[in-house]
Parts: sequence; structure tokens; C-alpha cells
Amino acid sequence: MEMSESINELAAALAAAQGEMGSAVKDAANPFFKSKYADLGEVVRAVKQPFANHGLSYTQFPIREGESAGVVTMLMHTSGQYIRQEYTLPLAKFDAQATGSAITYARRYALQSIAGIPSADDDGNQATQSAPTGVSDELAEHNRVAQECWSSVACIKQAIEDGQWDELAEAWEELTNDEKKALWVAPSKGGIFTTAERKALKSDEFNQARKARLGE
Repeated sequence: MEMSESINELAAALAAAQGEMGSAVKDAANPFFKSKYADLGEVVRAVKQPFANHGLSYTQFPIREGESAGVVTMLMHTSGQYIRQEYTLPLAKFDAQATGSAITYARRYALQSIAGIPSADDDGNQATQSAPTGVSDELAEHNRVAQECWSSVACIKQAIEDGQWDELAEAWEELTNDEKKALWVAPSKGGIFTTAERKALKSDEFNQARKARLGE
């Protein structure tokens, strides 16, 4: 994830916009899990007017990286401040349908995540159909926690990028043990932390900062 040097105005605008957003309506069916979820159109509808009311806009463009596909999402404010997030999913098959499904899911999830919209059940299993049910359930829980804890996730990512180990330890310890466990999903399975970020969270520097914060 990338950010402008400061995001104070963007963050204030996003907080105001979130106050006007409702939950995206679960209007699409997921036959595999026999559940309902909010499709991309509903997510766009939920953010469109609140974003416009507070000088926010977004853009998304598809990417394909090796055996994964997804989107880059940019959330922008009229001040020029921005947040740029990349989200990819592993592909079970390498045809146009599987790629399109992964990109559509990634667009929906990434927009929900960056906007902080309350999430419904996920249909991402179509993009990763070869995964067993337990893995799909794990990813669904990961996505739910990632959305609910987005501010902490953003701080963690920024601290890693800046090499600020004390700030990283502080942001990490704001999470509960269950939240940490849910977020610890490999990027190859759709996890929000990259391989490099996971490496930072297992580094000696991070462990030292964490122990110092906990007084160990």
C-alpha cells in the first residue's frame, strides 16, 4: 500500500463519508455457500454519493501477476492526498472466466475495504474454486477482520514501509490475538499482507520493539 506524505484531510473526509454510508445490500446469491452477498454494483452505490459529498473519488484498474489477478485501487481527495492499495487473488484456472471472476471479486473487496463498508458474505471462492472449504472460510474471516481493522492494517503497512518498528509494534498490539490470527493468511491465499510485510512481522527488529512495548 502507498500513501501520500500526509493523509489527514483524506482521513477526515473518509470518516465523514463513512458516517453517511449504510451497509451494502446483500442482493446477489452465492450458490456454493448458499448465502447472499453485496455485489460490486451495490458497493459502488453505497460509496458514490458519500464520497462525492466529501471530495473523495476512487479509481481501479486490473492487474495480472504470475498466477494471480486483481486490482489496484486508488482513493483520492480533492486536496491531492491519496491511498493506493493493491489486492490480488490466486487463480484456480488460467482462463478468461477465472481471471474476470478474480478481478471482479477483488474490485468489490478492495473498494469495501478501503471505504470501510460493512461486509456481507464473500463470493471469492469462484476465483479460487480449487481451495477446500476450510481455506475459503479462513479467507472469508480474514476479509471480515481486515475490513473491520482497516485503520490498524493501514498503520501496520505504513510503519513497515517507513521502517518504524516502534510504531509497527504499537499498531500490531492494538489487534486482539484472534484478529492477528485471522489476518495471518498467506498472500498466495488472498492475505492482505505481502510476503515482505509478513517477513517484517517476523523479524528480530519487530520482535525487539514488541517486547519493549510489552515490557518483556
